[in-house]
Amino acid sequence: MPEFHYEALDRSGKATAGTITARDNSDAASKVRELGYYPTRIGNGGGKNGTAKAAHASNGTSTAPKNGHAKNGATQKSTPPQKGGRVTRIHILLFTREMADLLDAGLPMDRAFSVLIEQTEHATFQEMLSRMQADIRAGQPLSEALSKFPREFPLLYSNMVRAGEVSGKLAEVMTRLADFQEKEQVRRSQVVSALTYPAVLVSVAILSIIFLLTFAIPRLAGVFHNLGSSLPLPTQMLMSTSGFIGKFWWLILLVLGGAYYGFRLWTHTDSGRYTFDTFRLNAPIFGKLHQKMVSSRLVRTLGTLLGGGVPILEAMDIAAAALGNVVAQGDLIEVRGGVRQGETLNHAMSRSDLFLPVVRHMAAVGEETGRLPTMLLRTADTLDFEIDSTLRRMTSLVEPLVVLFMGVFVGFVVMSILLPIFQINTMIK
Repeated sequence: MPEFHYEALDRSGKATAGTITARDNSDAASKVRELGYYPTRIGNGGGKNGTAKAAHASNGTSTAPKNGHAKNGATQKSTPPQKGGRVTRIHILLFTREMADLLDAGLPMDRAFSVLIEQTEHATFQEMLSRMQADIRAGQPLSEALSKFPREFPLLYSNMVRAGEVSGKLAEVMTRLADFQEKEQVRRSQVVSALTYPAVLVSVAILSIIFLLTFAIPRLAGVFHNLGSSLPLPTQMLMSTSGFIGKFWWLILLVLGGAYYGFRLWTHTDSGRYTFDTFRLNAPIFGKLHQKMVSSRLVRTLGTLLGGGVPILEAMDIAAAALGNVVAQGDLIEVRGGVRQGETLNHAMSRSDLFLPVVRHMAAVGEETGRLPTMLLRTADTLDFEIDSTLRRMTSLVEPLVVLFMGVFVGFVVMSILLPIFQINTMIK
């Protein structure tokens, strides 16, 4: 059998290293744990080529300090933390995954926090972890320590952790949370990547139009005015538009800024938010896409919460707050009322047109088979695939539309410039 190099922590938290004979990485990790150590790295051939994590690690996330892996009980040295800033979703995702791995390996909560604090290079996040560790040392549960940072750890997160603490399956629940966060991150990345190219294309088109109207056209205005004859209508329209933009550009920016600010204020009112969210769900072309996005977020959040042991009524409350659409939130609260009165989730959902048929049918199958969380998560994967396909189709149409628009505009500009010249030639003849 091959030899594997391991790096691990003993029960006092000291680092140690050595080699062990095993069939594969998983067998090596099990044998290291049998020795009374908590493996943090398992590698082939003395660890020189491509170290791998212990069997329970996932997604290639390291659970040991990145710099100065200590051996033979030596103290590990951490890199100086970078200057702080906003704690991002990526920081929370890595924390969740690494905490799940450390707890699954058998580390006590306090020692797991010490490892994470030592390896983080983000000063703000390091301070946050230190404050949570202090709360845990004072006897508070992890869920209560997390709830003190609601922006970084929302209600969904802290309630999942609380359910894991009650059920004694905290490591499993943290793994579910990490999977959920990774899916959400993938969803955001897909949307951003799908919209980046159209946004750049539209921005270039707008900047090109502004350049023509504010720099190119005004240079020709003097020539056309010296022709001494009335200009054709397209040329007059072009000149007037160019002159207005050149003279009142500040007013245009002020109006656009005021409109944007007014829109933001309006959508922060109850009636404005409700009206805007209703429009998003019923808008031509984009309404169905938004409905799928809301449904995907609902079933993934609900499936994750139920799979983590959160009671269904509490899970529906948390999922409603995470939908990002007040219309959908109100419908889900009504569904919760039906479930509270003894209805099945499928029957309660059937009274609302917001919930897609696939969501209702998969919920019914999950309730009949006793696998509701699994079926909801599968439905979320299916909806995410449909959303990605729809976005790709829609964005593929943006390029020809922008090119067509720019072609029409440039053609109008060229015609407006050439018409006076043709008119002068006709007058001379």
